[in-house]
This record gives sequence, C-alpha cells and structure tokens, in this order.
Amino acid sequence: MYKFGKAVVKLRLPILILALALMIPAWLGMQSTRINYDMLTYLPEDIETMRGQDILMDEFGKGAFSFIVVEGMNDKDISAMRHQIEAIDHVDSAVWYDSFADLSIPKEMLPQKLRDVFLNGDATMIAVFFDTSSSADETIQAIEEIRAACGKQCFVSGISALVTDLKNLCEREEPIYVGIAVLCALAAMELLTDSWLVPLVFLAGIGITILYNMGTNVFFGEISYITKALAAVLQLAVTMDYSIFLWHAYCARKRENPDREEAMALAIRDTVLSVAGSALTTIAGFLALCFMSYTMGADIGLVMAKGCLLGVIGSVTILPALILLFDKPLTATMHRSLIPDMSGVAAWITNHFWAFLVAFAILLVPAAIGYFHTPVYYDFTQILSGDDVENMDAEDMQFLTAKNKLEEYFDVATTHMILCDADLPAKDAEAMMDRIGELPGVTNVLGLNSLVGTDIPADFLPESLTKTLKSSNWQLMLINSEYAVSTDEVNDQIDAINGILKEYDPHGMLIGEAPCTKDLIEITDTDFTVVSWVSIGFVFLIILLTLRSATLPVILVAVIEFAVFINLGIPYYTGFTMPFIAPICISTIQLGSTVDYAILTTTRYKELRLTCDKRRAVTEALGYAMPSVLVSALSFFAATFGVGVYSDIDLISSMCNLLARGAVISMFAVLLVLPSLLMLLDGVIMRTSLGMKKTANVTLERMGGTAL
Repeated sequence: MYKFGKAVVKLRLPILILALALMIPAWLGMQSTRINYDMLTYLPEDIETMRGQDILMDEFGKGAFSFIVVEGMNDKDISAMRHQIEAIDHVDSAVWYDSFADLSIPKEMLPQKLRDVFLNGDATMIAVFFDTSSSADETIQAIEEIRAACGKQCFVSGISALVTDLKNLCEREEPIYVGIAVLCALAAMELLTDSWLVPLVFLAGIGITILYNMGTNVFFGEISYITKALAAVLQLAVTMDYSIFLWHAYCARKRENPDREEAMALAIRDTVLSVAGSALTTIAGFLALCFMSYTMGADIGLVMAKGCLLGVIGSVTILPALILLFDKPLTATMHRSLIPDMSGVAAWITNHFWAFLVAFAILLVPAAIGYFHTPVYYDFTQILSGDDVENMDAEDMQFLTAKNKLEEYFDVATTHMILCDADLPAKDAEAMMDRIGELPGVTNVLGLNSLVGTDIPADFLPESLTKTLKSSNWQLMLINSEYAVSTDEVNDQIDAINGILKEYDPHGMLIGEAPCTKDLIEITDTDFTVVSWVSIGFVFLIILLTLRSATLPVILVAVIEFAVFINLGIPYYTGFTMPFIAPICISTIQLGSTVDYAILTTTRYKELRLTCDKRRAVTEALGYAMPSVLVSALSFFAATFGVGVYSDIDLISSMCNLLARGAVISMFAVLLVLPSLLMLLDGVIMRTSLGMKKTANVTLERMGGTAL
C-alpha cells in the first residue's frame, strides 16, 4: 500500500482534476435518477396482491384510483367537472351518478346502493381511475391537474394523492436535510478536531463522493424516496471517520518525517489498513438489508454500501490531494485539541467495572423486552405526519384532509378491490357481494352485477362504465370499508372477504392498499428476524477473521446488540410508535456502523495484553480509543440529529432520531460495558484467542507468575 500512497501523492493534481470533472456526469446522473414514493411497489412480485395489480393494469388498463369528495356544488357543475377530469391525461375514467343515469332523473329514483356510494347530503363522491400506476410520474401530474381543476370545494384522496403530497414535501425538504447535516457535522468537527480549516476540507472530499454515489444510482433506474433522503446524511455520518483517520495519520507521520509528501504516502498506507476493517463491517451491515423479501431493503442497502465504498476510495485519493493542496493553511489553523487526556477517566471506568456489569445485567432484560415489543405502524398516511398533524401546513396535508372528508361523509377509510372470473354467474356474484356487504366494517360493495339485473337493465349502462367494471377475463368489484389500513379489524375483514371470495371463485383475488399492507406486515415481520441474524453473522465473521478469537466476536456483537436493544426498546416504554421500516434498518445500520468503536478498543487491548496485566491493558486501550470513539459517535450524532428534529416527514424524522440516539448509546456501551466485559472475561479471551495464550504464558513466566 506504500506504493499506492506514493502514486496518489505524485498524481494528486490529476486526481483532483479528474475528481472535479467526474462531478459533471455524477450531477447529470443524479438528476436523471427516478425517485419512487410508493412503498407498496417493493413487495415481492409473486404474491397475489401484486399479481392482481398487474392484472388490473393489463386487463382493465387501470393502475391507480382516487375518490374525490365534493362539498356544496350543484349537480350540473359536478357533471361538468367530471367530464373535465376525464379529459386530463392518464385519467382512464371518472365515475359519478351521472355515469349511470341522466341528471334529469331524480336522485331518489336511483338504486339505494348507488345513493349510498356516491351521495350524502350536500356532499358527493367521484371515483377516478387512472391508466398508470399509483406512484407513476404521470399519475402524480394528473393528481396535480385534478386538484387545480377542482378547486377548494373538492378533496382528492387515495394512495396517489398521498404520494403526490409526499413527493412535494420531500423535494422541498431534502436540500435542507443536507444543509442541516453539513452544518451540524461542521460544528461538531470544529470542536473535536485540531484544525479550524480541516473540517471544511473533510466536507469537500466527502461531498464529492456523496455526489458520485447519488449520480451512480442512475444505473439502478430508480431509488426510493427514503434512500434519497437519507443517503447523503448517512454517507456523511458513516464515512466521516475515514477522513479523521487519514488526518490523524498524516499529522503523526509529519511529526516523524518533515517531508510532507513522504508523510502523506505513509499516512495513506496506514489509513487503508485501518479503514478497510472499519468499512467492511459497515458495508456488511448495509448489505444485510439486501436479504429482505421487501426489496426496499436492497434499495437502501446497495446505495449505502456503494456510498461507503466510495467514501473509502475518496478518503485515500481525493482527500490526500486536498490536504496536500491546502497543507499550509491547514497547518496555520491548527489548534490544541479540545478533547482532554482520557487516561484518568479510563482508569476510573476500569476500577468500577463491577458497577457497570451490574448495570448491564439490570438493563438487559427490560431492553430486550422493549426491543421485542417495539411498537410500529404500517399505515402510510402516518408517514407524512406521525402524531403531529396539527402542526402541518395545509398545503402539506391535502391528502389527510381528503381522507378525513371521505371518512366523515361516507365512512370510507379504505377501499378493497375484487378481481374475479368474468364468467362467474350473475346469481353467484350477487350472492357473494351480499355476503361481503354483511361483514362488519363493510360500508358498501359495488360491482356490475349489483346493478345489472336489479334496478338497471344491462343495456341501460353506458359502455364506458361496463368496461370500467368488466373485461374479457375478469370483473372488478369495489368494497368500501370503515376500518383503517393495517388495523387488526381490517386484517380480519380481509381474511373474511378472502374466505367468501374463494368459495365462489378459487382463482379470485383481493387487492388494494389494505390487502397489500397486510402482506407487508407478514413479510416484514420475517424480514426483521432474517436481517438481524444475517447482519450479526456478517459482523461476527469479520470480527472473527480480524481479531482471530472465538470469544471476542461474541463479546463485541453482544455489546453493540445491547445498545441496539436499548435504542429500539425505548419507544416501547415511551409509547412512541415508529414506521415499520425503521427497526429493520436501524438494527443492522447501528450494528455495522458502530461496532468499529468496539473493534478499535479491543484491537488495542489485545496488543497491550501480550505485555502487561489485564487491568493495565484494558485501561490503556480504553484511554487510547476513547477520543476516537467520542469524535466518531458525536460526529454521527451531529449529522443525523438535526435532520431528525427538522423533518416534517415522520419516517425520515424517526429514522434520523433513532440513528443519532443509537450512535450515542453505542458509544456509552463501548466505553462502559465493553471494558467491564474484557475485565471479567479476560481469562477466557486469552485461552480462546489465537496467539495470546502462548505469548501471555511466556510473559507471565518472566514475571514469575503461573502459566494459563
């Protein structure tokens, strides 16, 4: 690696020129990467609800649908508005009561089922179907045009309206996320590093690699809005260490060697060796997310693993070139480190290790209970606001307002769709709908057979309406439910509807937001377990190979998992409900990105233990590692906490707050619990670590002690 360091130093100007030039295609790639705001599209493609969505698109030419609640508007204006909506690009059809009968026919003469679905006092409802998917750019544009055409008396609901509001809010907030993360990280580094200028150089180097990461996402085609919102913040947080490692190595080498180019070549060699292990555990943590059946995990994991790798490359190529370029002003702005000598604190911790072991034992059980009962929500409407609806701007909560209007006037909290055989006898179809309509929480059921053969002759229905509800192979039925998505009541209702549906049509399918969310709950419950064990396995193996010990991987993983348990267990005791994706991501990211603190401390302990007793080895290792752990954890905290406080999107806010708190909890676990466990289990570690027993026996014999 020394030759590599020499090459970087020699080619530093071409490296900087190339780095700046590559920013142009990276920026273009970032602008060309599509952002997906629909979290249901990441469900496995082979499950019934997702196959049903494909059939709906292929057979009916429909992907998304919305209900528009209209208040205080006369029938002629509503009819004119319906036709105006149908003229908007990618609106397949808009269905209102004038789709069934002429406006000259009194409403009282309409079938009761139609009146229940579309009319309530001075409020009425229009069902709008789109020929594109819920989160397609075309659908979002159509929603915007519908809102503009309808005015303030109309309220557009549905998952596409949610996606539209979410997109607008994200696009407004995301640049601010990066700004907050940069300012907070800058403030932390100004306090924790030994130069006033070096934090700006760090941010410049990291900023370039963040742009590369976001630009190369174009090769994935699209990324989720969560990935886009968090990628820059997380990459800044987890790769800051690499810059700090290089700077400290360079300063140390400069004290030994006045030749700055030689010092940098040696520093690059030192940094590659030290950063490789650190980056490996972090990358492993992110890649563990790829084992989720819910493919948003892979979306986040691959982007962040790539960002971490690019951060490593940038820290040993771009950053050295920047440091050498600004070497004189960096040297001129150096100051005494504000972090005091930690040897006294380390000695105090070691001397009181039994107290920390007792605290560890006491906290472990409630932490585990909280962790395994972490309260989560799956209702995507809460993503916008969580429990803080009152503090949101009216512009940001148009969907939430429409949702409330729909529930207020029509008792509709969600809508299911049935796809069944087009040749199902009308008698059976009517009987099936009647049975479903009698289920608890079902407001009404609307299908072609609920109209044809009862109050309205088949020939009386417009062809456009018939095509909306029936294709050559399938017929479509709508079921309105008063139960909210992801609740136990709606999930029981879905099971009951499926049971009835399969009696009449074994190949029939129940689709919609609530059935998809029910699948999501079942899939992510399994994913949480799988990802946790995969990430633990990856990190365990890396530590095993790095430290060459059978017991140290168990101890280190246990310490960080204890911190994870506390972090994800706190919401159970505080009553805070987090989005379902948060615990899955946090558990693996916190493990992968903060286990480095434990590895640093333990590696130093192993080196010292070969020449001195356990108390001195643990104390000196802790004193050595404590400044680095403090800088790393507090930088991580600074980069994420500000975003968590600022964001109006509950999912982003929750994840950033959990990451910030997790970094601090891991820091305390490594500084307090890990040294205590090393003191307690020193004998076992010596016997189960390659090379330690033999060397320790020689040392003890020289000191007059007894061999292990």
